[in-house]
Amino acid sequence: MNEMLSFLGIVLMVGLTGIGSSIGVTICGNAAVGAMKKNPDALGQYIGLSALPSSQGLYGFVGFFMAKSALDKLVAAGPVSIYAAWAILAAGIILGIVGAYSAIRQAQVCANGIQAIGNGENRSEEHTSELQSLREI
Repeated sequence: MNEMLSFLGIVLMVGLTGIGSSIGVTICGNAAVGAMKKNPDALGQYIGLSALPSSQGLYGFVGFFMAKSALDKLVAAGPVSIYAAWAILAAGIILGIVGAYSAIRQAQVCANGIQAIGNGENRSEEHTSELQSLREI
């Protein structure tokens, strides 16, 4: 029973971060489609910004490997205590919720960036020329 609670935490950890990442990438993808109508030359920047919310899904996988490793050590030492099972479940819920929320909020920021680039408010060329002039000094 205690192992099942631990595995539930691990499943929630990976599942919720993955769901948040997929929602985030969808938000950015929708913004990129709209921006492509205005400025199709910035496709690479749109793709880069659209991929950022997927990083939270990777954090869920890192958490999975860490929690699975800890659980394997606990199982090898004997029966998993109820406290350890609830700790892994709580860690999975916390990481899952925070990762999902973070992916969605990051997507909203990236979507605003995509929209700004689509409207022609890309200032990266100006900053590049400023950096080149600083290097000459």
